[in-house]
Amino acid sequence: MKITGLLGTGRPLYSFEFFPPKTDEGTRRLEETVAELSSLLPAYVSVTYGAGGSTRDRTIDLVGRIQGKLGITAMAHLTCVGAGRDEISRVLDRLRQAGISNIIALRGDPPAGAERFETPPDGFAHASELIAFIRERHGDAFCLAAAAYPETHVECRDPQRDMAHLLAKVDAGVDFLITQLFFDNAVYFDFVTRAQQARISVPIIAGIMPILNAAQIERFTQMCGASIPTSLQNELNRVREDATAVEALGIAHATVQCEGLIAGGAPGVHFYTLNRSTATRHVLENLRRSGLK
Repeated sequence: MKITGLLGTGRPLYSFEFFPPKTDEGTRRLEETVAELSSLLPAYVSVTYGAGGSTRDRTIDLVGRIQGKLGITAMAHLTCVGAGRDEISRVLDRLRQAGISNIIALRGDPPAGAERFETPPDGFAHASELIAFIRERHGDAFCLAAAAYPETHVECRDPQRDMAHLLAKVDAGVDFLITQLFFDNAVYFDFVTRAQQARISVPIIAGIMPILNAAQIERFTQMCGASIPTSLQNELNRVREDATAVEALGIAHATVQCEGLIAGGAPGVHFYTLNRSTATRHVLENLRRSGLK
């Protein structure tokens, strides 16, 4: 099932993102998490690459198993990092053979220890180039997503330039977009308006990360260029030493965010789960009680 077909129903989509563990035990625990969340009937799930494309084989294996064993539509991450055209072609062939028809195409982060992204020999410097390559080789065989940055990419803090980069990805053949995490819905809706003004008409799914740990979320937002609203930061500071209270705050804030996003017309919410089920499950149960799931 292509995700574009699910978006065409007009109902908001709820989806989850996981990352492939580096060990067999980690993989076993992740499969338990996916199985727990499968009861919530996600529209689809995505599986990331590790830094520098280091978990490519595990990503392909996981999306195949999630879709084949659990019957959940799966989307594979594919990055430009550490791979030339031949290697990327082999990955695309493997995904098609595994029955995977959904890909989110990304430039990717530099490998651990590298200060900046380096274009691989015979590879790609930008996600837009990767998207064009996939379309050239495989036509409409894949439904393609790309990343969007409501507060701009951390390496491009000029909103106009960043929007031009996004438009290049859409023009190359993207079917829908998923945003980086954010904590203020006004940021998302302002971004959608600016995207529409830039003639971007594909659906823009909101990326949400329920807060699980104060120091962790502060580190993540610094790395990706997102911000934490002052009121939320104050609440986080008040309870930061109480792990249970932090998670409860994260669930409550994510619930309110999702309610506002769906009421405002967002086509879906993509949860960055960090391979944990509890917070996302509680948020979706709250939305179900509100009649939004």
